[in-house]
Amino acid sequence: MNPTLAGWLNKVPEVTLSFWVIKIMSTTVGETGADFLAVDAGFGAGWTSIGMAALLAIALFCQLRTKAYTPWIYWLTVVLVSIVGTQITDILTDKLDVSLYTSTAIFSVLLALNFWVWYRVEHSLSIREIVTPRRELFYWATVLCTFALGTAAGDLATEALGLGFTLGAVIFGALIAATLLAWRMGANVVLTFWIAYILTRPFGASLGDLLTQAKTYGGLGMGAMWTSALFLCVIVILVAVAQFSVGNRKAITQ
Repeated sequence: MNPTLAGWLNKVPEVTLSFWVIKIMSTTVGETGADFLAVDAGFGAGWTSIGMAALLAIALFCQLRTKAYTPWIYWLTVVLVSIVGTQITDILTDKLDVSLYTSTAIFSVLLALNFWVWYRVEHSLSIREIVTPRRELFYWATVLCTFALGTAAGDLATEALGLGFTLGAVIFGALIAATLLAWRMGANVVLTFWIAYILTRPFGASLGDLLTQAKTYGGLGMGAMWTSALFLCVIVILVAVAQFSVGNRKAITQ
């Protein structure tokens, strides 16, 4: 496919600093937002999961019907995937008594299997040419697996292994920095992207817990509502800028 055409039709954003900022904040909102709805708002894990899954289905339907990258639809879908991925892990852990070791292993296998099938069918895992419905379905299945895995791995590190929220955020942040360094030194672009993408989830989860949990539990005590509201405001501003930029690009080329 012509590179210029592929760039215009690609259904996902370019990987820039803004992309990573919004991604990390989306993962944090997934953690704090799910906790707020299930606990603080009193909906419970079951109703929260059903409601968010329904909203995700609507957002994903809209995303799949778009002809090119539309920032507000794309990032709304990411935030909802983050919340649903968090809820899947929380239900396994809190309701079904599945250990974090087991859920982390399960989601790791599912993610690896999804990557394997995606590569076998499309011969590439690059996000630079998500231009067909099949590729996009593979992409979103991968994103959901990364969020569920990241939640399980983050909780495993900070809770089951006793690292705590601060140390957990530092460790996952350091792993992301090491991945960035590897990319700078010439490591495979696709591989380093997906490693960083996976690591941002437990980093965001650890950061969310650090900000929201009470000081007696090692957090800063900001609460899920205020943390979610703050991060959502930043996400909305950055997405609005991206939407305006895309609109300007289209207007210039017309």
